[in-house]
Amino acid sequence: MGAPVAITGDQAEFGKRYGVATESNVIKFLTFDAEYPNSILSCLRAARENARSVREIISSEMWLQLNRLYLMVNSAARDSGGLDQNEGFYDEVKQASHLFTGSTDATMTQGEAWHFSRLGRMLERADKTSRILDVKYFLLLPSAEEVGTPFDDIQWAAVLRSASAFEMYRQRHGRISPRGVVDFLMLDREFPRAIRFCLLAARDSLHAISGTPLGTFRYAPEKLLGQLGSDLSFAGVDEMIQRGLHEYLDELQNKLNQVGQGIFEAFFALKTPQPGK
Repeated sequence: MGAPVAITGDQAEFGKRYGVATESNVIKFLTFDAEYPNSILSCLRAARENARSVREIISSEMWLQLNRLYLMVNSAARDSGGLDQNEGFYDEVKQASHLFTGSTDATMTQGEAWHFSRLGRMLERADKTSRILDVKYFLLLPSAEEVGTPFDDIQWAAVLRSASAFEMYRQRHGRISPRGVVDFLMLDREFPRAIRFCLLAARDSLHAISGTPLGTFRYAPEKLLGQLGSDLSFAGVDEMIQRGLHEYLDELQNKLNQVGQGIFEAFFALKTPQPGK
């Protein structure tokens, strides 16, 4: 049960608060823990407050869908003792999230505010896809005897389903293989949850916000996103695996954190006026 917590990168926080990784503790931590900022409930609460602060910018359809999702999860949190009987709860959360994304793209003018929304979504997707892949390759990697067995195949299929990628992978590659999964989730240019797709989309939105032409940069995160996109465009899956996929993904996650911090500093941080200026 520790793998879902490992995907978040918050094992230390979980261990300090809950100790042993039981099914009940992991569900509470990741879903309903109001003090853990990355739980589903906390994320929706923060999203709802952010949406309230920009209510005049977003569409009514976006606000209503986000509000419905928050109220649904908040209601489930009050009755979380019966969650183990509600197998459809997480499917409902995913479908409601898809509806919000669809409402955003269908009802919001695709100007600066929309590009900021897409920029954040694409960076988050790239990060979470990398973490899902890393957990399988680094923490769940079976012994040499189990590689290629039905159990190993089931785990790789679970990785694809975790990224909502199972059917699209089968259309592209057919048989499930570790190499094929890494190639699809990292390098595919057309699948919207692949890391390469996400980084190219984030790059395009960042340039649309700054007004800087592609191939040039005004802000540090533009340069870093351009470098990441170029690296993935010329990378080979065999090279990544040979180099060490865990190390590659760990470096990628660090650079994504730098991009996020750079975006904050460039567009949101309050600048202190310098004396004499």
